Formats: sequence, structure tokens, C-alpha cells
Amino acid sequence: MILAYVPFFVGALLIHELGHLAAARACGVEVNEIGLGWGLKLAEFRWHNVNWAIRILPVGAYVRLDLDELQRRPLAQQILIFLAGIVANLVAAALAGGTRLGAMNFLLAATNILPFYQQDGWKCGMVMLRGLLSRKSALVEWIFTVVGTGLSIAVFTALAVRLSQTH
Repeated sequence: MILAYVPFFVGALLIHELGHLAAARACGVEVNEIGLGWGLKLAEFRWHNVNWAIRILPVGAYVRLDLDELQRRPLAQQILIFLAGIVANLVAAALAGGTRLGAMNFLLAATNILPFYQQDGWKCGMVMLRGLLSRKSALVEWIFTVVGTGLSIAVFTALAVRLSQTH
């Protein structure tokens, strides 16, 4: 049953990363690579000045941005780029209705908004903290990372327990 969702999960990942790509391009931030999956590279091609990589494990995806360009952009543009994947997933979920693709897009949006380490919610939080403090602070960033990750795990645990009690 879970395997039946893999193509829809991969589709939601692609939609998510295309959201980041569109926002980055609109803000003038170069995208060097988009990857579907993790681990060993199975295939790679170049299309529209972006390297596209397909990797062996379909458990994630990424957009490799020019970080120097990103950090020179105003705070609002940085947050827009980080949130664009979530917005793309929510739009796709709404358009896909009650389908498996819709469910995967909602799931991906929900998990990415949390301040879990390296998720989009965490990246937005880090950018906002740096903007608020007008500098980097290792202590503040570590506290945010640990607390955000802990709260994310607590939310997922509570939801899992609640779902298991209703079924």
C-alpha cells in the first residue's frame, strides 16, 4: 500500500522544488541544481541552465541555490524563496482534491512548514532571526534548532498517537 504512494510523493517533491525554482528566478537568485532523491546519482542532465539530478533513494529533493546571491536579497525575498515550495504544494493539493497526489502535497507542505532542522520552516526562522538580530548568533541559532526540532517531533508524535486512537 505504501509503495502506491511513492510516485505521488515524488510528484509532490518535484512540485515543491519547482516552487522554489520559480521564486528564486523571480528574485534573481541563480539555481545551480535540482535533485530528486538522495544518495548515488542515477542520471543527470542540463535543462534551462539548471543541472537536474535523479538519485537512487526517492526520499527527498533539493534545490541548490547560489547562497551568496540569496543572502544579498532583502529578507522578504529570502523568505519568499523558502516558502515558495510550501505554497506550490498547497496550490497543487487544492487542485488535486482528494487524490493521492493531493494528500502527498498536503503532507509535504505540513512537514516543511515546521521548524525542523533543514526544512523550509527552519530556514525561514533562521533568516528571520538573523534579520531581527542584524547578525548571526550561534547560541540563538542552536537554541532555535534544538527547540524547533523538539517541538516538531512532539507535534508529529501527538498527531500519530491521535490518529492511532481514531483508527
